[in-house]
Order: sequence, then C-alpha cells, then structure tokens
Amino acid sequence: MLQISVWKRLAIWLTCAVGLLLAMPNAFYGPVESHNDAVKAIELSGNTPELDAQRALWPDFLPNGLVNLGLDLRGGAHLLAEVRVDDVYAARLEAMWPEVRDGLRALTPVRRQNAPDGELKVRLNDPEKMTQALAIVRGLGQPVQTLTGAGANDIEVSANDGVITVVLSDAEKSATDERTMQQSLEIIRRRIDEVGTREPTIQRQGSDRILIQVPGIGSAAELKEIIGTTAQLTFNPVVSTTSDGSANPGVGNKAVPSLDQPGLFYVIESAPVVTGEELVDAQPSFDQNGAPAVSFRFNTSGARKFGDYTAEHIGSPFAIVLDDEVVSAPTIQSAIPGGSGIITGNFSIEESTRLSVLLRAGALPAKLDFLEERTIGPELGQDSIDAGKVATMVAFGAVLFFMWAAYGLFGIFANIALIINVGLMFGLLSLIGATLTLPGIAGIVLTVGMAVDANVLIFERIREELETSKGPARAIALGYEKALSAILDANITTFITAVILFAIGSGPVRGFAITLGLGILTSVFTAIYVTRLMVVIWYERRRPKTIEL
Repeated sequence: MLQISVWKRLAIWLTCAVGLLLAMPNAFYGPVESHNDAVKAIELSGNTPELDAQRALWPDFLPNGLVNLGLDLRGGAHLLAEVRVDDVYAARLEAMWPEVRDGLRALTPVRRQNAPDGELKVRLNDPEKMTQALAIVRGLGQPVQTLTGAGANDIEVSANDGVITVVLSDAEKSATDERTMQQSLEIIRRRIDEVGTREPTIQRQGSDRILIQVPGIGSAAELKEIIGTTAQLTFNPVVSTTSDGSANPGVGNKAVPSLDQPGLFYVIESAPVVTGEELVDAQPSFDQNGAPAVSFRFNTSGARKFGDYTAEHIGSPFAIVLDDEVVSAPTIQSAIPGGSGIITGNFSIEESTRLSVLLRAGALPAKLDFLEERTIGPELGQDSIDAGKVATMVAFGAVLFFMWAAYGLFGIFANIALIINVGLMFGLLSLIGATLTLPGIAGIVLTVGMAVDANVLIFERIREELETSKGPARAIALGYEKALSAILDANITTFITAVILFAIGSGPVRGFAITLGLGILTSVFTAIYVTRLMVVIWYERRRPKTIEL
C-alpha cells in the first residue's frame, strides 16, 4: 500500500540531491562565471596571479555549469543576414572558364562571350566542330555530391548559333545553396567564437538567411565587423613536429598547434605553397578503399604551384593550416598535377564533412546583406531579469500560500516538492547548457503554476476516498493510484506541445519550449515520487487515525 522500498527511496533522494547540486552554481552566478572565464583563459594563455585569484572564487571540485543568459537578459547584438547564394553560381562558372578554354584549345580556338550572371558563353571559331566541342565540355561535368541529386550532372551545356552556353544544373544549384549556407554558418561561428562571447545563437532561417544573436557584445556594428573578418587558409611544407610550442622553430619557420591533437605542434615553413584564395572547392568523398576522405580542387594558378610542389616532395608531409592551426598534415603519395587531390586519414563521415567545410571556410562564399540589426543594452537585460525575478517570486509565493491554506500539512509537503522542482529544473538547464531567455522565464513562471496541479489532483482524490470511510493508509494509496492517469494525460499532452514548439520554433520560442518541457518532467517527478515519499515517511512515523485534509 504505502510501502516504498529502500532502493527507491535512495534513488529519489539521490536524484534530488544531484539536481540541486547542479543548480547550486546559479545561486552564485558572478563568482562562478568569473571562475569559468579564468579557467578558459588559463588553458589558452597560461596562468597569472590575477587569473589564479579569479579562479579561486569557486572551488574546482564543485559543479560549475551555469544557465546561460540569452540576448534579452544579458544585452548584446542581433543581426539577420541574407546570403547572396547567386554570387556563388557566377564564381563557379568563372572558375570553369580556364578548364573549358584548355579543353577546347586543341580542337578549335574559342572566345569568351559576354553573358548574364550565372552563365558561361563560349564562341567557337569553327562551328562545324560543335558536336565534338559539346562532348568535351560535357565531359568536364561532375556528378552532384548529394543524395537528392544522385545521378545528375553539375552542369548543363547547350549550343546555339556557334555559341556554347554552360549553366549549373538545378540539382547542383540546390546542392550549392546547401553548401554555401553550411559554409557561411561555419565561418560566422568560427569568427564569433574567437571573440570569446558566451553562447551565441547562430542558426539558419529559411533557405538563405542566418540569424545571429551574440550576448555581451557592444553593438551590432562591432558584430558586423567581426563577421567580416576573413579566415586565413594556407598549405605549408612541414619541417618537423614537436610538443614544445615555445621552442625556436628556426629562421623562416613557425610552430603552429594541431587542431585535433592537443599538445602537438607542427614546425612549418612560414611561406605557404598555396593559399586558400586559390582553393576552388572541397567536398567530402571516399578513397579507393571506401573510407571517408576529403577531395579538393585549386584554380589554375594554385594547380600549377601545387602540382610542381607535390612532384618534388613525394613522401613529405604537407600541412593544411587554418587560422594558425593545422587541420590536417597528410603525406604526399604522388605528384598531383591536375590541381585536385584527396586528403585521407582516420576520418568518420562526420569528420570528413566537417573538414571539407573548414577547408572551404577561408572566406565567406558569398556576400551578406544585413536585413535587420539591433543592439540591446545590458540595462534592458537587467530590467528583464529583475522583472522576471519579481514575477517568479510573486507566482511562487502565491502558490505556496494557496497550497498551505488549502491542504495544511500536505500542502507544506507539496511546497517543499515545488522548491525541489524549481531546483531540479535549473539543474537540468545547467546540465544541458541551455540558454535562458525572457520567454524562458515565462516558461518557468508557468511551470510554477502548473507544478501543483498534480498534487491538487492527488489531494482531492484522497479527500474523496476519506469521505467513503476508508482508513488513512488506504485513502492515500488510492488517491495516488487513481490520480495517476489524469496526471500523465495532462502532462503528456503539454509535453508534446512543448516538443512541437521546440521543433518548429526558433529563438525565444525554443527558450520557452525548453523550460516548459523540462518543467513538466520535473513536476511529474516531484509530484509522483517526492511528495509521496514525504507523505509515506510522515505516515510511518505518526500513524494517524484520521487525516485532516
């Protein structure tokens, strides 16, 4: 009836203790935040007395995860950018012109014609050789590198009045759009992460727009300047490797860290063989053994330099350096005269995809048009925090008073569970690294109001059972048993709503959905398990003949 096994009791109290322990750093937000900043700074640049004192503000053995504050609470900058994906089409066809010219040169002289953006027009001096010319140009096409474009070619070639017209196929345009957006997102994320801001929101909206929200930054203009910075990609000869990055690398050399192997430094020649400006494309692919790899392609100038170097340095490592970090250092297996090659290694499919994105992330692939920009001052964010605190405390106090007034001792049990519920919610938010926004605070306030619903259902069922002259133990057991289905039905439907909001929403809507969904989980747990455990412990100690409820 009211028996709860020892292991279940221990599990319930342990869950509450862990949740409250994870939530505890949020009660000391300033010191914990300073401690975390100091730890990151020490990892990057070494220890100093100031950083050591800052780190000592919070013990290392305690949890240090915090609920991140969103843009509307901390202040910062908001941008909505539109990516000019059409620019990439023109760049792709511009890069194809040398290939088309060189491919047709042995057949007949050709001249490039003026053409609209997104088209490449070539006039043949000898129109009678049009059939052979079309075959040559079509042979330059490549399969589209997406599942949806499987079997399609990346270019469409047509002829009219002695002029060959080359355009990208619809399948390739779709694939190019997707690659361009992924590349833009990766570049923007890398640029902003270098600034050290906390939990920026960088997400795609629609087919060609990117939402950028960065808490703690001074202004939208400053954020635009950061995004405009160009990543530096180079291909450098490797001299040696070392574990001491401070050692003298020698004249004309420099030591750069490995991106994926902490503690490893590559000594490379400072003068690059090829730069990222000469890289035309990089795509995830597979090597001859079917293992994930990355294929890349240079323009004419880069292909010539790359081919000459690889022919002279077979068996030597060649570093791919992005922002002074070695992304990969493959060994040259053979001369690569065509300006394209493949990077092999112990890659997973996800890693090869990421590496290809990083290789293309030397510069933004297309210009950004900023459609919307806002700067939110920290004063407004602090006002939002203060208003949220007031709203939460008022709701909290009203609920606590109502439960005590309506149900007496059982109401006090419910109030204790409600306090634990809020602590568990903040513990989960800290654990998953969620960002709290103003709508998220609204979700917490709503959860506080909803949290006692389950207890109200249980207590009312216990009242009904007591009225049928059942004993206290039997009434309590039946109250929990008969209220369970109603509790689960109500909370499951609300949880489904929260999941849908999170799946199709963005920004503040997701913040509300996260706090609402987590609040439902913690509310059900505290109502069904925590409150019941407190009631059972009380009953076992007091053994009352009647219950006033």
